[in-house]
Amino acid sequence: MTDDRRLDEDEGRDEDERIFLEGPRSRLAEFLRVTRISKEFIAGFRALHFVGPCVSVFGSARFPESHEHYVLARKVGRELSRAGFTVMTGGGPGIMEAANRGARDEGGPSIGCNIQLPREQSPNPYVDKFVEFRYFFVRKVMLVKYSFGFITMPGGFGTLDEIFETATLIQTGKIHNFPVVLMGTEFWEPLVDFMRNRLVKRGTISADDLDSIFLTDSPSEAVGHIRRAVTKPGAFRGLKQAHPESGGRG
Repeated sequence: MTDDRRLDEDEGRDEDERIFLEGPRSRLAEFLRVTRISKEFIAGFRALHFVGPCVSVFGSARFPESHEHYVLARKVGRELSRAGFTVMTGGGPGIMEAANRGARDEGGPSIGCNIQLPREQSPNPYVDKFVEFRYFFVRKVMLVKYSFGFITMPGGFGTLDEIFETATLIQTGKIHNFPVVLMGTEFWEPLVDFMRNRLVKRGTISADDLDSIFLTDSPSEAVGHIRRAVTKPGAFRGLKQAHPESGGRG
């Protein structure tokens, strides 16, 4: 079977990105792959261009409705909506559902940016717009490009990936004035202590690299921290689409 034929047969399959990362293929196959990736970027840009200033909420999909972290994430969604932000999540269950549901409670907009995985994830019933991506790196670009900050609830590898990739972008100056809030002191404090007592002390990062990370248990403090960051003069050109400083949607 030729590389080009295999590329065509893989269209829409969950292993598409795995095949992409396995190594080089024919030049035509690689060209077709780049075209497909470009189309996914364009589709994302078109879908998210007018959604307004977003804050992304991350966390585990495994928490049920009765869990304290689900309850907290729903409160976060409410606070963000009251402040005039669009709530953006991965669009699935658990923390994502809770944050979207909180936005729905307040009548505010909410977006789901899903990634195709071997076990497909259906959109939760509280998203107004659901955008699906095949490639992780395309999805992560969208989440940063259209978000004014991240609020990260307790989660696993995916949540950690978002935290550290964003921290790297801030550290290297690729993004500025981008607040990262860790919600859940008991869960995240050991990680912050590790960064402070291992990474900073051993010189692998600077102390000011932790300045963009804010740890709290309070939804109002979390949203207030983001509001202060994004309303700094010159922080975000897109802020004119809403008025978070006024406490209401613009």
